[in-house]
Amino acid sequence: MKRLIAVMICVLFALSSAHAQDKAEAKKAAPAAEKKAAEPKKEPSEAQKKQQARMQDCNVKAEGKSGDERKKFMSSCLKGESPSGKGPSEAQQKQQARMKDCSAQAKGKAGDERKKFMSECLKG
Repeated sequence: MKRLIAVMICVLFALSSAHAQDKAEAKKAAPAAEKKAAEPKKEPSEAQKKQQARMQDCNVKAEGKSGDERKKFMSSCLKGESPSGKGPSEAQQKQQARMKDCSAQAKGKAGDERKKFMSECLKG
């Protein structure tokens, strides 16, 4: 009987000290949580805003699709590929046409002169 009482006292002591530690940790964690809540939320960067807009646009275009078909469509749409998933997207086609035109205009130029011309041509 004495052993049982001794064991019960030890268990109660262990539980009370564990409970006290939990309270101490909760007090330490509370100020950190308050600091996070007090900090203003960061605005998304331009790249993040563009990605969010692209995701919304692709999501609208993906209506009616489900399962693997939707996953495949969303993947290709977010990469900027054509809706069918085959060939370059419209933006890629425009860039390729611009490169072709600039390359034709750069005939006769070589080396650094050609690089500089192509760079300026593709920017405009």
